[in-house]
Amino acid sequence: MLRYTLMRLGIFAGSFLALWGLVYVGVLPRGLGDSNLLWVLLLAVVVSAPLSFVLLRKVRDEASAEIVEKVDRGKARLAANRSQEDAL
Repeated sequence: MLRYTLMRLGIFAGSFLALWGLVYVGVLPRGLGDSNLLWVLLLAVVVSAPLSFVLLRKVRDEASAEIVEKVDRGKARLAANRSQEDAL
């Protein structure tokens, strides 16, 4: 899960830097007044979300499978502990 989170942050940072460069060069419009940073942050969120969804599908599925395995092991331990308590 940490790997997925770091990769998602990397995609966001890359999107932010690319969009900041495009705004700086003048390809994209600047925000109103002092809102330029907020404008670029919002654009980076909008651009990085679908990119992360498509590019990190395999990593997300692997992380999900790991979480399901951990939950299943926890349920099995809980069931084993309950059966030991009942046997005593």
